[in-house]
Amino acid sequence: MARTILTAVLIALLYVLVGCKGIDSSGAKLMIVRTKPVPVVEVADASETDIVEEVVNKRRAYRQSLELLVQHYTNMGDNMKLRWAKRELAALDGMVQYNYIVEAGLAGPDLKASTSIYAADVLYGDALNLEKKAKELIIIVRGAQLRRALDKCNQLVREYPSSDKIDDVAYIAGRIYEHFKEYSIAVLYYQRTYQWDPETSYPAIFKAAYILDRRLHRRAEAMELYQQVVENERLGINYREFAEMRIAEITTGDDSGEEIE
Repeated sequence: MARTILTAVLIALLYVLVGCKGIDSSGAKLMIVRTKPVPVVEVADASETDIVEEVVNKRRAYRQSLELLVQHYTNMGDNMKLRWAKRELAALDGMVQYNYIVEAGLAGPDLKASTSIYAADVLYGDALNLEKKAKELIIIVRGAQLRRALDKCNQLVREYPSSDKIDDVAYIAGRIYEHFKEYSIAVLYYQRTYQWDPETSYPAIFKAAYILDRRLHRRAEAMELYQQVVENERLGINYREFAEMRIAEITTGDDSGEEIE
């Protein structure tokens, strides 16, 4: 059987700066010590999941090592190296990182939010708190906090698919992906919210319709969902009235409707 060889280039993530070595009349000399280059690794028949998990593990190890450096230089009172470590950690936090594998897609639409599971409740609480705290942080740090919340959401769906919190974390994940302007994925998570719990109190169906309409310009799909919004008495009157307005505007070809936050 033919074997597909995927060449995964593992980048050396830890470039540890090991400070000043001696000071003479010409000023401080910095000696930069780097880890040995990681050789190219050939992975035979590696799946997407295997490779993505490796990336996630490397990211996590990199962050943990930087956090250890921050703690070490804090304890040592080495302010210069502490600044370096904090800057590198902040740069990591500001870096775009993708999940690649979307848990809501893998899980499918047929899960049911039905069972109270303590461990899942803890994950939900963690995700919700991380998302709330992210709003109080500066932009460069906010993204990292939201990604941590997203990890908790996806972990809950992956490990506790029968939990009665899967619809809650799907809605949180939808909001986070919307914040990152990953609109197609946001729609998927909003759809999973009401698919996994048809009685949900979240306005997920309206959010999905609005993104399909105003962000992705997939008006035919949006019209179907707007119609469901109009018929859904659990949703607030403002949502239903906006949906009625957009149905009328789209039907007549009027695309001047105002946007909402």
